[in-house]
Amino acid sequence: MFAAVGSTIPLFNIYRAEDGFTNAGISLTVVAYSAATLGTLLVVGRLSNHVGRRPIAIASLGLLVLGCLLLLNVHAIGILIAGRLLMGLGAGLASSSLTAYIVDAAPARPAWLASVASSQTVMLGLAVGAVASGALVQFGPWPRDLIFLVVIGLLLLSAALIAVSAETVTAAPGGWRSLRPSVRVPARVKHLLPVAAAVFLSTWATGAFYQAFVPALVEDQLHTNSSLVLGLVFAAYMGPSAVGAPLGGRFSPAAAQRIGMIAFLVGWIGMITAITTGALPLFIAATIVAGVAQGIAISAATRGLLHGSRPIDRASVFAVIYLLSYSGATIPSLISAQLSDVFSVPHIALGYGALAVLATLLTVIAARNPHTNTTSQPDE
Repeated sequence: MFAAVGSTIPLFNIYRAEDGFTNAGISLTVVAYSAATLGTLLVVGRLSNHVGRRPIAIASLGLLVLGCLLLLNVHAIGILIAGRLLMGLGAGLASSSLTAYIVDAAPARPAWLASVASSQTVMLGLAVGAVASGALVQFGPWPRDLIFLVVIGLLLLSAALIAVSAETVTAAPGGWRSLRPSVRVPARVKHLLPVAAAVFLSTWATGAFYQAFVPALVEDQLHTNSSLVLGLVFAAYMGPSAVGAPLGGRFSPAAAQRIGMIAFLVGWIGMITAITTGALPLFIAATIVAGVAQGIAISAATRGLLHGSRPIDRASVFAVIYLLSYSGATIPSLISAQLSDVFSVPHIALGYGALAVLATLLTVIAARNPHTNTTSQPDE
């Protein structure tokens, strides 16, 4: 699913060159995707607790297929926004149902496996989609269409595999009531939310920056128009997250969040230096550092919030995690889209760097571990 979402990114410069799309317009596609995901999480984030993981997962895959079909004919910004909006609806369904399905099915040992697998499939999928798309755009036939045809085939295969997989949730009444917007986590981990929010908001804001502005940055500031290089640069942020996640499993959630966010800030310092000097190798190296660091911090924050969770808690917990995450992607993107006509991309990058500074300070000061004794804690 998230390879499908990442597959559009290397095409942004083609849309800019051939169809006249602007940086502000591209930013609005990121906003449309993230806002659709947020709305879906708020309304149907807990529905899989009542109707089962499989039906919701297959529905989410179907929405992604529709989005890809729409993106086969992009020549107006409205079509691109609509396609990304459909992808956002699918990603919103998946972010609660499929991630909870992963945790339901994961073995008990090693303890960090469930949080790593559920939190890092997003980053790894985005990286794979971006690199594959960049390669097909640059070297394959039908550069605007082939990647979406490949992704549609993979989505249909995934739906078939889920259809024959075991259900992990027993259908229960209350499905309609679950559609009432609600944001809640078990009380035993509520004290972890402020720092977790800082981690999710800042790291996902950076991911949105890479989607919206790195295509222009790579071409204008770092002097290359290669679709494959663009895909690799985006993957250099998303892909290493899967490496950082198991590294963070060696530490307690609080320590891993502190280590991850400090390294994340170091990566941002390197990126801003590279943008200032026009050094593509330094930019890629700093991007990799930030990518590994976000994997450490995100998986640790997820591990803390999942501590002691029951199956009925998990969809709600993941809905909250991704509400925070997509808020980080949406709100800064909406602001930067408005500012992109006034400020250059390097100046906008400084704003995202400042957000990383604030998030790192809060994490270093306030990171805590989950309570180990929960016998006297209310459920919610």
